[in-house]
Amino acid sequence: MYRYDQFDHQLIAERVAQFRDQVSRRLSDELTEDEFRILRLQNGLYMQIHAYMLRIAVPYGLLSSAQVRMFAHIAKKYDRDYGHFTTRQNIQFNWIKLPDAPDILADLASVEMHAIQTSGNCIRNITCDEFAGVARDEIVDPRPYAEILRQWSTFHPEFAYLPRKFKFSITGALDDRAAIAVHDIGLAVVKNDQGEVGFRVLVGGGLGRTPVIGSEICAFVPWQDVITYVESIVRVYNQYGRRDNMYKARIKILVKALGIEEFKRQVEADWLHTRGGPCTITQAELNRVSACFTAPAYEDLPDEDVFQGDNKAFANWLQRNVKSHKMPGYAAVVLSLKQTGIAPGDATTAQLEAAAELADRFSFGEVRATHMQNLVLADVKQTDLFDLWLSAQELGMATPNIGLLTDIICCPGGDFCTLANARSIPLAKAIAQCFDDIDFLHDIGEIDLNISGGVNACAHHHIGHIGILGVDKDGEEWYQVSIGGAQGNNSSIGKVIGRSFSFGQIPEVLARLLTVYVEHRYDDERFIDTVRRIGFEPFKTYVYATPVENDKELAGADYALLKVGVPYDMPYYSPRF
Repeated sequence: MYRYDQFDHQLIAERVAQFRDQVSRRLSDELTEDEFRILRLQNGLYMQIHAYMLRIAVPYGLLSSAQVRMFAHIAKKYDRDYGHFTTRQNIQFNWIKLPDAPDILADLASVEMHAIQTSGNCIRNITCDEFAGVARDEIVDPRPYAEILRQWSTFHPEFAYLPRKFKFSITGALDDRAAIAVHDIGLAVVKNDQGEVGFRVLVGGGLGRTPVIGSEICAFVPWQDVITYVESIVRVYNQYGRRDNMYKARIKILVKALGIEEFKRQVEADWLHTRGGPCTITQAELNRVSACFTAPAYEDLPDEDVFQGDNKAFANWLQRNVKSHKMPGYAAVVLSLKQTGIAPGDATTAQLEAAAELADRFSFGEVRATHMQNLVLADVKQTDLFDLWLSAQELGMATPNIGLLTDIICCPGGDFCTLANARSIPLAKAIAQCFDDIDFLHDIGEIDLNISGGVNACAHHHIGHIGILGVDKDGEEWYQVSIGGAQGNNSSIGKVIGRSFSFGQIPEVLARLLTVYVEHRYDDERFIDTVRRIGFEPFKTYVYATPVENDKELAGADYALLKVGVPYDMPYYSPRF
């Protein structure tokens, strides 16, 4: 992974010293909260409901075991014994005391980390495929390019105060696992007919109040020109993006207003002046950065039959949590942070310390954070899988539900966030408890369930096969439900099925959606594919159906659910619902 050079160390040390002085002046009231706000946000420090929250940058999700141990140290010393992994592959701590913040940043600097540009109207943390470098379908490892883009964007003087926050994502594989279509700029490695490497560039994707799938602005930008090209995109946005209304300030609004062809014309007009200039990536620079991402010392191993007798629990884990690897004899393993009863994405001090230990024992001292709020050990010998599973089980990190209904994506919601309308963590826990049956989950198959507590869509609910959004209704918590969203090569935005539901109704709503799915699916058909094939209406009709026709009591109500005795004749219905 990338290691800091002397310049990096000096830059981060100076930033820590600068922020220490700023905090000191705030604590002495030399700075007002309004004056301090912009300074703390530049260092990833938010004020939330109960305390300050610090969001730490994890570039393209890649971590050393030493960095994970530092997270454990921060959780234990400065927080409440846990951290929360986010959909930007970052980690955040929700109970920070302001006087401690400079010390935390100094501790982070000692392991080559910081919290710069995890907030503010700037280019945020660049995300990446969590299986980069090991995936069998990879065209080119995208991590060197992600690192070059990170270095280019950090403290970029022209883009320090954009109209709104700006997000990149990059993938180097045939299968998009980085959700590039819902980012301000999405980059996919491609090869042209001559076998030359370049990037397909998408622009104007995003979620929040106005969810949009990005548009292709260029089918092939040579890798040497990718910085100058995306710099022109950001420059046009910086010049013409709206600053009068923060809700209409994202690049997706500008692209929609201009149209993709006019936006492209302006970008390429700007690019004429910069292409071939100082920001062109040279082969020497690519080699320098790529040297930080060389393959570990793999052994020459055969592929193994790792199934251990009739151990069904281990077999379930292999099926859901173990992924194929480009090297024979190795596998990539997802450590689940979705244990029933625990907030999705939360990792305790003990789990962080143990994850670092497992990385050292089984995966060359490296951990990946995923935008699905789990962790990955990317280079595990197949012969070590059983021992790893046993260890992960003891830590509560071996739940065999990756890609299933209870592998829920969830933001902190109303329990922490001042921008949320409703709680998301308790709802995620309630859903997980209702559907906590591994055999049931495996029979139902792959379903992405995403829960956002507010319209900022931090949990990407728009691209969940089932998405849940917390909304405020007369000061009370309600939840909208959408279906049909998806990320990846065939990304789509979900459609709200109708009027919102109370907290207690949501498990019943999910049960009804699953009932329609099971009744109509073809063999091995995923939920999202059934939705696309049969359409929206069968799901909506059954969710809002009443058990008695013309029931006057229900006819006058907004919500017609949770009626005792609703018939279920599908084989997967559980009476617990």
